[in-house]
Amino acid sequence: MNLADLLHRPTEWLRGTGAINDVVISSRIRLARNLVGMPFLTRCSEEQLHEVEHRLKKKIFQARMADDVAYVDIPASGELDRKFLVERHLISRQHAEGSHSRGVTFSANETMAIMINEEDHLRIQILRSGLELDEAIAEINRVDQLLEEQLDFAFHRRYGYLTACPTNVGTGLRVSVMAHLPALKMTGEIEKVFRAARDMRLAIRGLYGEGTEATGDFFQISNQTTLGRSEHQIIKDFSTQTIPHIIDYERRARHVLLKEQTIAIDDKAHRALATLHAAKLISSEETMYLLSLVRLGIHLGRCNKMDIATVNELFLRTQPAHLQKIHNRTMEPRERAEARATYIHKRLDAV
Repeated sequence: MNLADLLHRPTEWLRGTGAINDVVISSRIRLARNLVGMPFLTRCSEEQLHEVEHRLKKKIFQARMADDVAYVDIPASGELDRKFLVERHLISRQHAEGSHSRGVTFSANETMAIMINEEDHLRIQILRSGLELDEAIAEINRVDQLLEEQLDFAFHRRYGYLTACPTNVGTGLRVSVMAHLPALKMTGEIEKVFRAARDMRLAIRGLYGEGTEATGDFFQISNQTTLGRSEHQIIKDFSTQTIPHIIDYERRARHVLLKEQTIAIDDKAHRALATLHAAKLISSEETMYLLSLVRLGIHLGRCNKMDIATVNELFLRTQPAHLQKIHNRTMEPRERAEARATYIHKRLDAV
């Protein structure tokens, strides 16, 4: 399996299935782990970083966590391939932009990814479509157990797993969902949700995590602290208190829009679809915004000529790295804008 195999198939976080998939695009759980006897990455020498990568790569394959896994040596990959992996949420931007020995292993269906030498020695990630945190935690615990049979992780009896960032100390668990919140944005209620989230010690970030802005009204919502709390407590609070409130706010806002601004919603969704059909040049940011409106229109029953699968495909395949991989060459922004518009036209004409 190589990166070219991924190009023509959908990725897990945009599959459009799972619970509450009208609001929750995907669920993700990450575990941070570090090796006993090795410094954190910022204190590692180049030789130690190389040793960590070589050792972890070997042990990950020995653990046999999935039938078909791939390994990508990040420094040996071109810039386009690194951006492609970021767009598919298999690595973080931080991991893509580093300058040291590092890599990523991922399963064929992209539901599991293990980053080596990102912020910690290991970052284990499990992705599921929709709100499926129970399934995700069960799978990441299985993977973690298989790795612990092969490796010794840095652990303190009082503090738990030791991590490079203090907010991850304890379980090392980071829980997040990718939420689509267009109605809250339209009704001007999104800032209230952000304030409430901060009060609950949640982090809200853009589509590609830390340091990114929200695009197409997609937001990553995650826990910020793990110290002093069990995995069960974190998952329970997140899935039964935190996220249900945000989902409820978004659905109420959609109900208000549908009841009080039906014509305006119809206009926005169909105008967005018309623009996608007609544009000769279009940026990835505008594409995401317009597809967000179409997606809202579909879920509100106002845009029946489109389906979620097509919208999700366009979300992914119109991103800069995907578009250039499709054309098998690097492209300047204006070239991408033209190629993106052409691709969208052909895809929509086929619906």
